[in-house]
Amino acid sequence: MKIIFLGTNGWFDTGCGNTICTLIETKKAYIILDAGNGIHKASAYVKREMPVYLFLSHFHIDHIEGLHTLAKFKFKSLEIIGQTEIKATIKEFLAPKYSVPIHKLPFPCKVTAIKEGWHKRPLKFRALKLVHSTICFGYRFEIDGKIISYCTDTGYCKNAVELSKKADLVISECAMLSEQTSNSWPHMNPQLAAKLAVESKAKRLALTHFDAALYKTMANRKKAQVHAQMIFPKTFSAYDGLTMDV
Repeated sequence: MKIIFLGTNGWFDTGCGNTICTLIETKKAYIILDAGNGIHKASAYVKREMPVYLFLSHFHIDHIEGLHTLAKFKFKSLEIIGQTEIKATIKEFLAPKYSVPIHKLPFPCKVTAIKEGWHKRPLKFRALKLVHSTICFGYRFEIDGKIISYCTDTGYCKNAVELSKKADLVISECAMLSEQTSNSWPHMNPQLAAKLAVESKAKRLALTHFDAALYKTMANRKKAQVHAQMIFPKTFSAYDGLTMDV
């Protein structure tokens, strides 16, 4: 299984990266996590004739703004998966006055609404609500003998731990600076992300979704990595273009 970080910023693009998007290449499918502006880079990696599944955590603009680039791809097929309102949201966002609508994309595409819980199709995954200013799903994927958890735009919470239990890789947001917190705008800092990895007994932790207004340089991300490693040594800060095997 291969993980490619296509976008690692939260909020807006900077010289440090594009907004959030992560690609997972499995034996039988490609999984894309969120559709920030980083998604446009997927064409450099999606080379095999396999279906593509796009999981959206929520509908804040930095997680869906890259959807307008879908028409550039040559996917075998695409299924966009997310919470109950996803069909109406995608229809509105990809309306003809803004972009190319779903039914006019150059490949088969459908939108699927899901509820919390375990799902066996199109692959084995679990979705749970996280703690954010709006409804936000975190995901746990069990595929090819590996466990990957994806928890973005969330404060520290029980569901994030549940999704990450004994994961081979926890992909966690790190929007806040070291020790910084906010009850009104829940996100995690390096220490909380590391606590999540420890509590869930995960094997590795990837920090991503760095708030672009707070993490203005790659040096800031390095500091976050160092602070998290004090609690969970097997932590690394992701960056656009980082590719790894799990």
